[in-house]
Amino acid sequence: MQVIYEDNHIIVVSKRSGEIVQGDKTGDEPLSETVKAYLKEKYQKPGNVFLGVVHRLDRPVSGLVVFARTSKALTRLNKMFAEGEVHKTYWAIVPPLRTEGDGGRLLTHWLTRNEQQNKSYAHDHEVPNAKKAQLRYRVLARGERYQLLEVELLTGRHHQIRCQLAAAGMPIRGDLKYGAPRSNPDGSISLLSRRVQFVHPVSGQEISLEAPLPDDPLWHKLYASLNDK
Repeated sequence: MQVIYEDNHIIVVSKRSGEIVQGDKTGDEPLSETVKAYLKEKYQKPGNVFLGVVHRLDRPVSGLVVFARTSKALTRLNKMFAEGEVHKTYWAIVPPLRTEGDGGRLLTHWLTRNEQQNKSYAHDHEVPNAKKAQLRYRVLARGERYQLLEVELLTGRHHQIRCQLAAAGMPIRGDLKYGAPRSNPDGSISLLSRRVQFVHPVSGQEISLEAPLPDDPLWHKLYASLNDK
């Protein structure tokens, strides 16, 4: 866990792939408990430490996670996330579609969710029990076998980026569940919650934060080619 930002009301950390944000049936220690332990030790707090979970990242995904340190911040952040006032930008490594330019493109699907499989399915038209899903993406950099995308979520659906990019012929590198041909050595998928931007729920300050790149040579190679443009 790496702390990216911290004040009296919120804490933002960079999650590693493989960590869970909140406790689940695996019984593995979640990131929320790791953050609580960090706060308890740093501030020598007696008793339980308050920490509010306001959003999640899938286990194999890395990047920024925002937590609330006070009930006031939790209430306001929950409202901000629900109303789309927290702007999250993701980076993804995918196989290239050579027929398209680098400009932005909007993807629209209707997603259905299979709870037993913990998987979503994309449809190009409305079907029963489906939820509309939209995202924008643009190509940031191209390599020999992969390209780096910047993705902006316009809706928040289960496995949305993973499912929609796969439906568009660009399964995220390492994401076997959504059609990638092979796994990443560390079990991650090449999806990063790269940037988060919002107005601080208490102070009103503009907050803009970036996550570090995963410790994977391909991320750094594509990032270097982005800077060479």
